[in-house]
Amino acid sequence: MASTSKLVAPYLNDLANRDSTKRFQHLASNLLLTAGSPSSWGQLKSTVPGSFGLARADAIHPYELDADKVTRLNSENVYSLTYSDLWQAFGVKDVSFQIEVKTLFELSVQLISNSTQGSQTVYEFEVSAEKSGISISASLRSYVVLRGFVNETEASTSSRGVGTVTIGIPNYISGTALLLVFAKSVVNPQAVSFNTLAFSHNSSSPLPNGTFVSLSPLSYVLNASLAYATTEVIKAQVFTFSYNFSLTEKTQGIQTVEYLVPRLIDASVSVMVLTGTNGSASFAEWVAYPQMPLQIGADFSESTAGSRVAVYSQIVTVNSALYEVVTKWGGLSNSV
Repeated sequence: MASTSKLVAPYLNDLANRDSTKRFQHLASNLLLTAGSPSSWGQLKSTVPGSFGLARADAIHPYELDADKVTRLNSENVYSLTYSDLWQAFGVKDVSFQIEVKTLFELSVQLISNSTQGSQTVYEFEVSAEKSGISISASLRSYVVLRGFVNETEASTSSRGVGTVTIGIPNYISGTALLLVFAKSVVNPQAVSFNTLAFSHNSSSPLPNGTFVSLSPLSYVLNASLAYATTEVIKAQVFTFSYNFSLTEKTQGIQTVEYLVPRLIDASVSVMVLTGTNGSASFAEWVAYPQMPLQIGADFSESTAGSRVAVYSQIVTVNSALYEVVTKWGGLSNSV
């Protein structure tokens, strides 16, 4: 599969004067079925691929993508590639493209109530799962994280795609709390989604994610860049639908820390969370691995009425979980 790009590339360029729909279909498939070169370019932090493909080098099944290659498409990752890098590596000079990677269904989370019950505050959240307006029945696993405290609960959405998550936090601690919600479709447990919600517990409103720590996962190592010299990490953890573990510190530098990320056998995105303080402020910073949702590429929103933009959607697997890749293809007049 890794060598397919070398065989297909000339054919793709030869299709320039043929039916554009057929050509764009081949381009979209080529992007997802080939590994690029070097085939391990995703794990190589400073490497720009000589040819561009997102498949795992050792993929057994079609449309099995590499988590690190997907992650390097996200501009928030310190090791990300630019669209110019990708366009040059793809090697089809008269075509522009856009890549979007997302979960198969959307998960929304809303805090609906909280009440003091004895020595803790109990929070109630409404969780909704849907795909293009269609309700999704899903199993839910939720974690709330605050400083060194973690609480876990299970729930589900009804046939209407709506469920309730109830979780308590002791009142002896305070600060920014983070709720993580993972969902697996009842119909197909490989179809996963997730969402997060930061909220205050006996404290002021939380600041945006990434204010105190910038997180970049790659090759099963999490790079944490601390925004301030006064930033102190209390705990680093990884969460999936089925597991949660503390992360082992690998190296430490000046306002940087690296953590080893375990290779968990779970059809689920992994979410890494660092909790800590910066002076009187507390934080719960997070990042997903593979780092999604994401979008990179040409901007087709300003396309002229006469221009042709082809859109293709493909279900793919990353670490045994199912995701959706949407690609758009057009002429160079649409590129950025």
